Amino acid sequence: AVLLVSAVEGVQAHTRLLLRTLRRIGLPTLIFVNKIDRPGARTAGLLDDIRRRLTPYVVPLADVAGEGTPDARVVPRSFEDAAVREAAATTLAEVDDAVLAALVDGPAPDAAAVRRALAARTADGLVHPLLLGSALGGQGVDGLVGALREFLPPPPAADPDARPTGTVFAVHRGPTGERVAHLRMDAGALRARQDVTLLRRDADGGTLRRTGRITALRVAGASADAEPVAGPGEIAEVRGLSGVRVGDRLGELREGRVRFAPPTLATVVRARRPGQGGALRAALLDLADQDPLIHARATVEGATELLLYGEVQKEVLGATLEQEFGIGAHFEPSRVRCVERPVGTGADVEEMGRRSTTGLPATVGLRVAPGPAGSGRVFTYETELGALPRAFHQAVRETVEAELTGRGGTHGSPVTDCRVTLTHSGFSSPVSVAGDFRTVTAVVLRRALERAGTRLFEPVHAFEAEVPLDALAPVVACLAGAGAAFRETLGGRESWLVRGEILARRVRTVELALPGLTRGEAVWWSRVSGDRAVEDDASPAAAAPAGPGVSAPGRGPR
Repeated sequence: AVLLVSAVEGVQAHTRLLLRTLRRIGLPTLIFVNKIDRPGARTAGLLDDIRRRLTPYVVPLADVAGEGTPDARVVPRSFEDAAVREAAATTLAEVDDAVLAALVDGPAPDAAAVRRALAARTADGLVHPLLLGSALGGQGVDGLVGALREFLPPPPAADPDARPTGTVFAVHRGPTGERVAHLRMDAGALRARQDVTLLRRDADGGTLRRTGRITALRVAGASADAEPVAGPGEIAEVRGLSGVRVGDRLGELREGRVRFAPPTLATVVRARRPGQGGALRAALLDLADQDPLIHARATVEGATELLLYGEVQKEVLGATLEQEFGIGAHFEPSRVRCVERPVGTGADVEEMGRRSTTGLPATVGLRVAPGPAGSGRVFTYETELGALPRAFHQAVRETVEAELTGRGGTHGSPVTDCRVTLTHSGFSSPVSVAGDFRTVTAVVLRRALERAGTRLFEPVHAFEAEVPLDALAPVVACLAGAGAAFRETLGGRESWLVRGEILARRVRTVELALPGLTRGEAVWWSRVSGDRAVEDDASPAAAAPAGPGVSAPGRGPR
């Protein structure tokens, strides 16, 4: 990534939030100081501000002559210069033991060693090369491109014979309304008429699988007579995959890197003008295909529910619906989105015949049990594969998923971290239909959940608040009044940094109070860090809405 900092405006609050997020997810980042040719531009003082307010781990790769004038030009620094090399090595020694040992024990690292260490620590996301220039005037752009090539890690070599893996990064509609997905291949080969399985994380951290067949494939940049096969590093335009969304993964989901946390707010959205309800839902689903931070689904009452990361997301979506689709939307007040988890194991069986309570020709038995934390919803079989026609199996599985996310558990919230097992099945040919299994599955699952019992959990945010020296006392009092649990308080020279945890339903209250308590100088950052069991006398659903945690691109929170 490249983080832009204006040489005129300097380090701003959103700049600090962006770099904090980039460092948290471990994304290698270069810093580019822009607008060096604008009146009021400053570089020497800005470098001190970046080290003091943004991060001390920066290595400048250039200087500026004539800053603040149209004749401003970039002067590259050379690691052959002993002073430049020593300054860079001193910064690298903070995060690189080998460089530290060379400085202490000798011999000091040469230019090549400093460059290697800078590339390695940049790839780890620990150090940030800093360049200067003007995007409008073109100064320093060549140096930025060269630094991207040298210091950002190239993608690993891929095996064309491996299982195909890749990521969907764009989705649009074709001339007939079909979904066309653009997929970047990481490994393996992809062909037309190939069966594929796409994976995605649902709003509760579980894994959703969607299987389909590619009906047509085109490789970006390939000649018209070339064989339509997409290999590692290529972009494939594929058709035939219904329900595909941006962010869907071909192959295994990538682990080890933090992604966006589950949404903590929910709201119901309705069309302001009569007769646009269907168009509103279609527009939201279309936006959800393009943005993995948008979660839209129908409620049991027929309305459309949105899962949100913050209040600002409603404003962005409302403006987008009006400008791009001509639909005015009304959003109900947000509520905190809790989840339920089974506390025990419960099972139930509904057998067709005289003892059936539904009177339908379908036998379904289900067992609900707790699953590991973060496992989401897992559906398994104990029945013999092939005992039911495929359509009936699919009806049972889809109903389990819809019931757990829609009606939820005994408290009315989505159920997660559970394992649902099909223990009994049976049908009567040719009388039974898929609708019978949907109805029976819903009844059996409800009874199994009641026997297992569930407990309600509400989301918790980890927070950091950077406040002026004279504002610490009122800010701490505000946080304490909101029930925050404090972890540490650092600083005391130029500002205070307060860290802790707070219930998601209290975040918005603090966000609204901070500007008045700190003259607008506070920097607040929070993200979902887990959840906490709701006490019997608590009422999170009725609490004030929580605010957003981490800024994100696109139509998500900011």
